[in-house]
Amino acid sequence: MDNSFDVIIIGAGVTGCAAARELSRYNCSVLVIEKDEDICCGTSKANSGIVHAGYDAKPGTLKAKMNIRGNEMMTSLCEDLDIPFKRIGSLVVCTDEANREGIDELYERGITNGVPGLKILGKDGVKKIEPNISDDVVCALYAPTAGVICPFRLNIAMGECAEQNGVIFKFDTKVNDIRRTGDLWTVVTDKDTYSARAVLNAAGCHADELHNLVSDRKYHITARRGDYMLLDRSLDGFVEHIIFPQPTKMGKGILVTPTVHGNTLVGPTAIDTDDKDEAPVTSEGLSKVQEGAVKNVKGLPLKQVITGFSGLRAHEDGGEFILEEAEGCPGFFDCVGIESPGLTACPAIGEYMASLISAKLGLTKKDTWNGICRDVIKPFELPAEDRAALISEHPEYGRIICRCETITEGEIIDSIRRPLGAKSLDGVKRRTRAGMGRCQGGFCSPRVMEILSRETGLPLDSITKSGGDSQIVIGRTKDEG
Repeated sequence: MDNSFDVIIIGAGVTGCAAARELSRYNCSVLVIEKDEDICCGTSKANSGIVHAGYDAKPGTLKAKMNIRGNEMMTSLCEDLDIPFKRIGSLVVCTDEANREGIDELYERGITNGVPGLKILGKDGVKKIEPNISDDVVCALYAPTAGVICPFRLNIAMGECAEQNGVIFKFDTKVNDIRRTGDLWTVVTDKDTYSARAVLNAAGCHADELHNLVSDRKYHITARRGDYMLLDRSLDGFVEHIIFPQPTKMGKGILVTPTVHGNTLVGPTAIDTDDKDEAPVTSEGLSKVQEGAVKNVKGLPLKQVITGFSGLRAHEDGGEFILEEAEGCPGFFDCVGIESPGLTACPAIGEYMASLISAKLGLTKKDTWNGICRDVIKPFELPAEDRAALISEHPEYGRIICRCETITEGEIIDSIRRPLGAKSLDGVKRRTRAGMGRCQGGFCSPRVMEILSRETGLPLDSITKSGGDSQIVIGRTKDEG
């Protein structure tokens, strides 16, 4: 294979995949390099799944502009990519009269940013739409355009769309060096060496390191860990909106929100860490989540937690998105410091970066481009007659593997066989939700592993949780025979 491309994108998170999808509209060759085994393995894999309205960022900043544009794009994008998305609205809750003016300031900021439909609700108005809100509530900022989304599906679907339009993906490939060679950029990995007319740095918490390889102007990213608690689906409806406390300089605080799949999510914390790759769940972090959650929502049944998880945010010292051609580095483009509202902003960032790169390289649009993708077939979301017909033709869609989430063998097979398909338990989980229910894979994981082994041709002891050295089976307790 020719190792020369027009554009190399480093990182297959939401930013990298959004840019890949947008660049696939153009007549150019694009390679995405990802150090992990799959799409959505880094900073994009663990977040709140919230599409923010856009009142929080300072007016005039790239965070504000990309948030507003990304929110506007989300409905049509999710329709094209067959992704669940619900505009349920958000509330920023004030529980102290002395802080009421902070809500007024957020409202004015939101109006300046162009957020539609903002309202400040008094105590009675808040309690009317959220009966379980704290009795200490004074008022709240209501933003109807906020919503919830499946972050995994967004990331994966953008990658699949890019791939079906000609973008090439290389996984388990770590970038070791980047250097300018004549008019091209040379990207040296642990597998091979590639060249490109342009490089897009979308490496999440490691984006500063890649930038600093090529530019005299240095950046510094702090990895900021966020701990979460996920509650059982039986609590569906306990809160109907995204409930935020008033924000601080460390972030938006401990929120309580429905997920797009009917769970209740609580978190995150904001704990700075030196480790840019691992985000272990800690008792300290979960304690902070619990303490913060009950301040704004009363009676929250935290004993119905089914799992805790954590993720990392890429906080650049300047606190702003850096979206530009790097100073003194023609053709090297940065997406640095993409923290919240990065998920919301990703389609706008992809659009913006593709426009910068296309202008730099003189790219032209393709005559034909397919922006439509379809999710894994979900038989239990089909009308009964259609489901029966599907199962009659494909019996695997009638065999339930994950009882908690009612996921069938057919869905798991689809998730493995589709473009950029799953190669691990977590890959299947992110595409189908097998293992995301109450038992957290306790019953279905062995069956999912068997299907992965059968479909990939790999022995069972080579099947991993999340790639790398995360094997689950290390041998047999007795020989077959």
